[in-house]
This record gives sequence, structure tokens and C-alpha cells, in this order.
Amino acid sequence: MAGREVTRTYMVFIRVLLPFMSAVTRRTWRGSEHLPTSGGFIAVANHVTHLDPLSLGHFLFDNGAPPHFLAKHSLFDIPVLGRMFANAEQIPVHRGTTHAGDSLVAAEEALAAGACVGLFPEGTLTRDPDLWPMTARTGTARLALKTRVPVVPVAQWGAHRVLPRYGRLLRPFPPKPVTVVAGPPIDLDDLYDRPLDPDVLREATERIMAAITGQLAEIRGEDPPPKPFDIRLDGDPVAATRRRAGQPATGHGGAAPVRRRGLRGRLGRFRPGSRRRS
Repeated sequence: MAGREVTRTYMVFIRVLLPFMSAVTRRTWRGSEHLPTSGGFIAVANHVTHLDPLSLGHFLFDNGAPPHFLAKHSLFDIPVLGRMFANAEQIPVHRGTTHAGDSLVAAEEALAAGACVGLFPEGTLTRDPDLWPMTARTGTARLALKTRVPVVPVAQWGAHRVLPRYGRLLRPFPPKPVTVVAGPPIDLDDLYDRPLDPDVLREATERIMAAITGQLAEIRGEDPPPKPFDIRLDGDPVAATRRRAGQPATGHGGAAPVRRRGLRGRLGRFRPGSRRRS
């Protein structure tokens, strides 16, 4: 991997996907001055819809930082498409296996070569009923503290109007407004020389998510919840639905037990008059 250069296969994706995104979105982009013009860096963003990598990738590519995403390994098992992902130098993530750490090693190598690595710290689509960022995994913090590269928070809003959260049917027309805003790199300097223990990883993760959430609040013109949705405490409504349907309960951290009081309190925010989410 050679810094900001991309492979021919990467350009195939670009020539197909960017015209599609240009056709189905009306874009408002801000903060490109915060993206490093050289050297490796990590772009971290909130995750609402499976279309988020395209909107984030569109923003980064057009600003001279073609991203290399960490993506679930099952995508690489798809005939033809999986090989294209690999040839485009995207990075597979093997969660729950002996190869789970390989993705961070590959990401470190990409950053050392001067590339932009795109990450969604939550690890999956947010479960927050109002689509705010939820608590995140610590893998992003670990990568950031080990490599000491700039970590640029990027908030995005609107791609869910094209493809709803958990949705499978696109709503391409009319074109939907999509806003992507990059902020200044997150200050982690005071954490670099401390041991990578749970407290340090948690502190770095909270700073990362606070920066993303703050930018998203400005985009939406709303206040985020006082505490982010936490699957471990509030339960995973997706896993619960899958269990009731007799399907494997997978997702952020596996199938967390649903605590009825906490889940009911969160789902109550769906009632009429709750914060708008469009």
C-alpha cells in the first residue's frame, strides 16, 4: 500500500459508486481543512446506515484522502466482489477468531505507509432509537494510541434517508440532503505514554465519540441524549428481535441480554413528540 495512491480496482469502485452517490444525494461538506494533506491518519465517523461508508468515502476521496475501511470478513467471502475488496486494499475484520488482531496490524501498516484509514468506532449500526452515536468499541482507541497518527472526527447525517437503518430498499429519488463535517484532530497527547490499560482505552474512546457526537449535534441542531445508548446496559433490540425469530443473535459485542426496564425506557423515545431524527 503506497500512501494516498490507490489501485486500479479501487478506481473501478470509485467510477461506479461516486456517480451513484452524486445522483442520489445533495451534499453539504465542511471541514476539509482538518484533513491532513500528507501522512497517515484515521477518520472516525458515526454509523447509522450501511450506506455510511459510501458517503464518508465520497467526502474523503474528493478531498484527497481515499480511505481504506475495516470491513467484516464475510464481505471478502463473496465471489468476485470479495476479491475486488481485497484488490482495493480494504481491510477484513475477523471478529471472534484467532485472526481478530490481523485487521489492526493491517491498519497500522496502512497508516505507516501514509494512507487514510476509515473507521466506525461503534462497530455496527447505532441502536439508539433517535440515531445518535452509541458507546463504542475500544479498537479504534488502541490503534490511535499505538500509531499516534491524527484522529479526525467526522460527523455525517442524511445517508439514512437514501437507505434507512436496517433497510434493504434504496430510496434514491428525489436526491436526499447529506451533510458531512470533519472536525479538528482529537487531542490524545496526554494518553500516549500511558499503558494501554482499560482506563486509558476507555478515556480515548470517550473523547473520540464525544467529538463525533458534538459535531453531529451541530448538524442536526438538537441536543444528544445525556448518556449514549449502551448495548451492555440497555440491551440490543436487534438481537432481541432475532432471538424471537429463532435467528442467531449477533451484533455489537454479541447478544447482550435485554434488560427490560432500560430497553423500554429507550424505546419510549419513539413516542410522538420525541426528538426528530430526520
